[in-house]
Amino acid sequence: MGSNASTKREKCYDPRDPTLTFVDAEDDLDFLCEGFASLRAQMSCGHAVTPTSLTKWCLKQLEDGESRFVCGQFGCGAEWSYAEVCKMALLTPEEKKHFERTMALNATDSRSCPGCKSSVARQILFNLSVRCKVCTAKRGRAYDFCWQCMREWKGPQPRSDRCENDGCSDLSLQTLRTCPDIVFQSVTDVTGCPSMRACPTCGSLLEHSSIECKNVVCPRCKVQFCFVCLKTTRKCLKTSTEFEPCSRGVAPRQTFIPVWQKK
Repeated sequence: MGSNASTKREKCYDPRDPTLTFVDAEDDLDFLCEGFASLRAQMSCGHAVTPTSLTKWCLKQLEDGESRFVCGQFGCGAEWSYAEVCKMALLTPEEKKHFERTMALNATDSRSCPGCKSSVARQILFNLSVRCKVCTAKRGRAYDFCWQCMREWKGPQPRSDRCENDGCSDLSLQTLRTCPDIVFQSVTDVTGCPSMRACPTCGSLLEHSSIECKNVVCPRCKVQFCFVCLKTTRKCLKTSTEFEPCSRGVAPRQTFIPVWQKK
């Protein structure tokens, strides 16, 4: 498990919290039999958890590359909303920041339709409205859902920013817009470069942790690219070295997430 603060201490439910349903049952997510002291509360799927066991299980899913949370009890497979996880795991502001950033980093090219849970791939990069063929056939009408908020589409289309459901927003784009700039110590005269980029090939969010040079290798698609100008390293090195400013300067903050066109 990671070094997140939530794994270093046990959290306990307030027995006076009227919004929780307490149960006299074993902790269904205490896979290591650690025997957490907190009262057990019931998730929407009916299984009993403690805030610490739930936090650990959700962190495990994030570390495995998932961006959504599924019950770990054998045979259940229920999906929990992020809002439910925040509440039931008693996530701190620091933990929420970690969860949201990792969820954005783990976002994939295909998602489960909110209507039937079948896997659907987005075909048009700049349109958030995605049609599920399974739901369309079952319902006898076009069924479109929003790629961002994962609810049935509301409002006009096509749209590339948001649908008209309340709270629709893209965590990945929010991260790209608000991340701080990186300070290169070994690359001269480079300022205003964001510390996080979406890989130009596959769209995975990457954080530049190196201060030695400007090139990174995406762990997902294995393509090496320049964090400054967003060209592939091979193209960038035709006009500059790893420790010099790029000929085209610093690429602006990205406003959309590339989709991996696998060959």
